[in-house]
Amino acid sequence: MFSAQIEQFINKKKYSTFSPKAVFFDMDGVLFDSMKCHSSAWAQAMQSVGLPFTVLEAYMNEGRTGASTIDGVFIKTLGREATEEEKQTIYAVKSSFFEACNKTVRMPYALELLEKVKAQKLQIFVVTGSAQPSLLDGLKTNFPGIFHKGKIVSAIDIQFCKPHPEPYLLALKKSGLQPWEVIVVENAPLGVESATAAGLFTIAVNTGPLDPTVLLESGANLVFKDMNELYQNWETFSSNWK
Repeated sequence: MFSAQIEQFINKKKYSTFSPKAVFFDMDGVLFDSMKCHSSAWAQAMQSVGLPFTVLEAYMNEGRTGASTIDGVFIKTLGREATEEEKQTIYAVKSSFFEACNKTVRMPYALELLEKVKAQKLQIFVVTGSAQPSLLDGLKTNFPGIFHKGKIVSAIDIQFCKPHPEPYLLALKKSGLQPWEVIVVENAPLGVESATAAGLFTIAVNTGPLDPTVLLESGANLVFKDMNELYQNWETFSSNWK
């Protein structure tokens, strides 16, 4: 099981092997069950200034920085990018809605999976388009001893957001590894596109309302219905590594 997907990945990328030494985790919707709050907050914030934006659109835009998300809605609706003042105003409103909603709930089985990965002595990174302080701070309290400052790539570290490969390329550079030595765990189409564009084996966990085919079409090598299913299959998956 899973050997066919690994072989297909190796052949497509023209790598000679697949030998993971690190796992790069997205944050929202993977480590934290936060996307319900993010999507609701984005929809409310946009609608509060008269911009049409739905919860589903928020899921489809997951992985972008706040500024990029706002620009996208402005271009689509008004034919122009938002001013810096408009971005700051809307993001402040979004953050207010998010903080009122969010309880920084850990995704079920995220910690258990991380402990398995740590026990395998693999490097662990977070690669997120978020700059939400409550979530970044929550990594320390919800996952004690797992994450370290030098192994977090967030919105403040990058010029180009997902689906651009820069976030994952930066994490790859920090890790000192080759693309065939990394696994990515994502939940969003744009995040999957970013990771695959960086040449990385990408697992999608479908923790939101999306049809799983959307994640496959974005380039995911494997799709699991949630973190529990990935956790339950991790040993079988890792037994196929070289």
